[in-house]
Formats: sequence, structure tokens, C-alpha cells
Amino acid sequence: MIQSEDTIVALSTPPGEGGVGIVRLSGPESIRITAAIFEASSGRGFPCGRQRVFHGRIHDAEGYVLDEVLVHVMRAPRSYTREDVVEINGHGGMLPLGAILEEALRHGARLARPGEFTQRAFLHGRIDLVQAEAVIDQIRARTHAGLLAANAAASGALSKKLHTFRATLADALARIEAAVDFPEEDLPELVDEALILRLHEAHAGMCHLLQTADLGRLVREGAAAAIVGRPNAGKSSLFNALLRDARAIVSAQPGTTRDRIEECITIAGVPLRLVDTAGLRTTEDEVERIGVDMARGALQNANLALLVLDASQPLTVEEHELGRELAELGIPVVVVLNKCDLCPEPEVPAWASEFAGVARMSALTGEGLKALEETLGRLLLGGVSLSGAEALLNHAHQKDSLRRACESLERLLNDTHVSPEFLAMDLRETLAALGEITGETTPEDLLDIIFSKFCIGK
Repeated sequence: MIQSEDTIVALSTPPGEGGVGIVRLSGPESIRITAAIFEASSGRGFPCGRQRVFHGRIHDAEGYVLDEVLVHVMRAPRSYTREDVVEINGHGGMLPLGAILEEALRHGARLARPGEFTQRAFLHGRIDLVQAEAVIDQIRARTHAGLLAANAAASGALSKKLHTFRATLADALARIEAAVDFPEEDLPELVDEALILRLHEAHAGMCHLLQTADLGRLVREGAAAAIVGRPNAGKSSLFNALLRDARAIVSAQPGTTRDRIEECITIAGVPLRLVDTAGLRTTEDEVERIGVDMARGALQNANLALLVLDASQPLTVEEHELGRELAELGIPVVVVLNKCDLCPEPEVPAWASEFAGVARMSALTGEGLKALEETLGRLLLGGVSLSGAEALLNHAHQKDSLRRACESLERLLNDTHVSPEFLAMDLRETLAALGEITGETTPEDLLDIIFSKFCIGK
């Protein structure tokens, strides 16, 4: 855990050249340290009165000017960390920012660890753990839908749901413990049907929220789609069509693609990594054979597959075998009948009915591309429409904690006639598991892992 008596400092903007760079300090000595290295243009000293933004210059121990800056002062508790925070806005170059950072360190600050500013905000109660993790999700969002989901979590949408569950469970626990502690008192029935009904409603809400975990991780982390098929079926043409860019080489010569080529697109708000692979066939060419092996490896690691068939040509024995192989793979497969501009009524193989969908299109003309994208969107989201305001579980440890909370509460509800002591035990387990998500009962080692994923300066 951090030591709150420390004053920390870090560069809060990306390294490199830019118009502006920010050196951020947080802690009890932030203002003193800044005053020791800053000279205000007004000549009235620093800080003064209600003013919060100061123009001036940072100087070194010899009095040489290091940079012209704007200094923003945010006093506790009205700051990101609820400590005194100072942000020094200088020119965005590594040399001036590094010099400012060195001066702050020389006057008693220490370099912040990854995520330590946000960790202090969490420890001081400004945000809970769900909101803290949403900060890194905002920074790393790869799609607009991912950004909206992170913003919803940061604003407290998910926390509000979890705290509602905890309030219901805490009230139930208090009633059950009262029944245990005062069995001889003349009290009204504390564990009644109304209480059990509220627990059932909480359990249903928790289970519904648990179902969003895979969707939340999908929006945050994305999925991978392997484009496979025999040589010259149009895999690279489809790859380029989905990208709206000529990224992969397209040639009439079979076996053009030897390596795997990857690019990311957005489908229905989900980052989808497309993997263009070598044509799957038996070959004596050593380089092409390596490409075929890589293609099969891409299939093993993909979340879904696009099997591209040349609609203008009869199906080959190898394509029939590939169809059977994909049917056993256990991932959604879309059969893409390409080159429909050459064959408007293509033959659909009988085994295609076993797959998630069949798309008729022409990668050359773009016909059918929108329908294919809609099919991919339905497969990725399972028919769910993302509005951006949903409270979604985004992290694996959140899913695991909520799963355990649902299991312990379900255990209670399956046998409400046991001794109140056992009911109380199940409720405590449920509350503890929920508290791991919001931060009340999260183990310290897990907290360290979570905040270590942040960048330094956030």
C-alpha cells in the first residue's frame, strides 16, 4: 500500500514532443515543493488568495530558468486524489519536462508508481474500485462503444447496481443476526417471506449482471476472426473490403499470401481483429507450407472464422474436408460465398447449415458486404444492442467475484429453513464477494496487481 505522507510526482502526458506536457504532484508537500522551484510572473509569490492558476517560470538550484509554465493548484479535498495536487504545464518536450521532474524530486518528492494517483483517489474514498478500473478502460478504449462503457462505469453506473445489491443483503444480514442474537426477545418475525422475496430479486439482478461479463470483456478486449479458405477464393480481397483499404496483396496467382496479416476493424462497437491467412491446401513449397501451418494456428486462437468459398467454381474435396474440420472446431463460422458477381445463384454446400450463417457477396464490387458485417455484429453481441449506458462487468476478477456471490446467495435461497446461523454465513460470503468488486474487501495483493496495470502518472 502507498504511504499517504509521501508526496509523489510523475509525468502525466505521453513522452515525446508535443505542445504541452504536464508534471503532476500529489501529497502534503506538493505546494511547498512547487513554491521552491516556481517564480510567479506577478511577483506576488505563490500561492496567494483564491487564485488557482499561476503563470511563471521554473528555475533550477542555480537560478537558471528551465521553462515557462502554467501552474494549476488544487487543494485537498477538491482534487483527483483528495490530497493537495499541483499540475505544472510546460512545453511538451522531454528535456524541459525531465528537468522540472528532477527539480521536484530534488526538493523531496518521490517518483510515483504506476497508477498511484488513481490508487490514492480510491484509498481516500473519492472513487471505488470499479470506477478506478474504469479509468484505465477509458484510456485504453479501442472503440466508441468501449469508451461509452468505460465512461458508464467511471460515472458509477455499475457501482450503483452493486451497492444496491449490497444494501439489500446487508439489511437481510442484520435481520438474521438479530434473530440469532435475541432468540428469546419478543420481536416480530425478522426472516419473513418479504425478506426472502427481496433476496430472490437481488439474486436475479446479480445473475443478470453476471451475464454481461463476457460482453463487457468483448467490448473492452475485442475478438479475433480468422479468414480461411483455399487459394484464390478471395480471402485477401475480403480482408481488404472489410478494412476499406488495400492492405493485403491480391493476385490471380495462387498462394500469394504466405504470412498471416492482421488488422483491426470495429463491428457493432466491438474491436475485431481480422487475420488474413495463407490458402489451405497441400503444398510442396516449404514457405507456403509454413503459411498453411500458421493459418491453422490462427484458427485455433480465433473467436470466429470466415470460410471463404469461390462461388464461381465447384467445391473441391479439400473445401469439403475444411468444412468438416471447422464444424468440429467449436467456434462460430460464417460461410462467405464470394465472387457472386460471377455467379448470382451460387451452390450452397449442405454442411453450411451447421454453421452460424451464410453470406453471399462480392469482395470486388462490395455487394453483400453490409449484410456480412451485420451478421458478424449479431454473432459478436448475441443479439444485444449496446446503448453505451449499460453497467457491464469488464474484468475477469469482477466476473469471478460476482459468480461466487451468486452461488453463495443461491445456496441460501435453496434452503431457507436451516438455522439462521447458516443463513448468516452464506450472506457474509455473498457480501464479501461483492465487496471484492467495489473495493471494500479486495485483497491487498489484488489491488496491487490492478493498479500496476496503469501507466505512471495516472
